[in-house]
Formats: sequence, structure tokens, C-alpha cells
Amino acid sequence: MAIVAHKIQDAKVKSIGELKDLFSTAPNFIFTDYRGLSVGKISELRRQLRTKGATFKVVKNNFARIAFEQLLVPDVSHYLTQPTAITIIPQDFNEVAKVLLDFAKDVPALKVKGGLIGQTVYTAAHVEIFSKLPGRPVLIAMLMSVMNGPVRNFTVALNDVNARLVRTVKAIADKKVTIEG
Repeated sequence: MAIVAHKIQDAKVKSIGELKDLFSTAPNFIFTDYRGLSVGKISELRRQLRTKGATFKVVKNNFARIAFEQLLVPDVSHYLTQPTAITIIPQDFNEVAKVLLDFAKDVPALKVKGGLIGQTVYTAAHVEIFSKLPGRPVLIAMLMSVMNGPVRNFTVALNDVNARLVRTVKAIADKKVTIEG
């Protein structure tokens, strides 16, 4: 009997190690309750998440808790209750959150429990707020636009000085032509 238990223990350690390796590939996670989802719906959700570079993994709560503890992340054990699936997000947390919450609107069986972004734990309400933010590329574009604004205004002002000078010289020339003519 002890030999069988030893083999089971090795399998558990291996499973925890695999989860730890998977979790270490990304800094962001969303925890969901997937109870009531059919295999087809889970496959559809996985397909949608894959387009954003995310992975949807059904986990054993205790194994996930141990893997997170070994990775020294903040305590997320309160999200690891009931049947849990973890969305592993290498980048762009808010776009993946949007996919999950849009899917949850169509399929109410999926419930977002909370999230972990970097080293900060967030509630389901926070995840919903994140989903409403623009994606990282859009935020970078907005920032670049704001940064380019002063330079653009400066060049327009410099060009305006030249244009005014040209218009003034042209107006004087036109006035001389009308006076002489």
C-alpha cells in the first residue's frame, strides 16, 4: 500500500511542477468558476482566448495553490475554491478580461472570481474595470499622440511665421502693383 501511495505522490509532485512551469510563463492570471460549461463551450472559449495569446486551464485547486506558493506570488487561495479554471495571460490583461467577460454575458455559467496582475490581486469587479480599458497598443498610441502634440504645435507655429512673412510681402507687392498700375 505504501508503494502505491509513493507513486501517487510522485504524480502529484509532477503535476504541481507542470503547473508551476506553466504559471511561470506569464505574470497575469484570471480565476474563473466554469461549473455548468459544456465541453463545447470550453473549447469555444479556449479558441477565443488563444487569439489573444492566453491559455484557459482547468486546475486542481490544491495543486494550483501549492504552485503559486512556490512561485512566491501573493496569496490567491481564496480564488482557488469550487471548480476553478485559470486563464494564463502573458500580456495584455485587459483584452483577455474583455473576452472572458463578453463570453460570460453570453454564457452565464462562466463566472470571473478575480485576477492576479503581476504581484497584485484584484477582485472580479476590478477585472471588469480592466476589461473596459483600451488595450496596450492603443494606450501606447494615445501616449505617443500626447507626446507628439507639443512638437507638432511648435512646428506649426514656426511654419506660421514663415507663412505670415510670405503673405505680408505678397500683400505689399500687390499694393505696390495697384498703386503703380
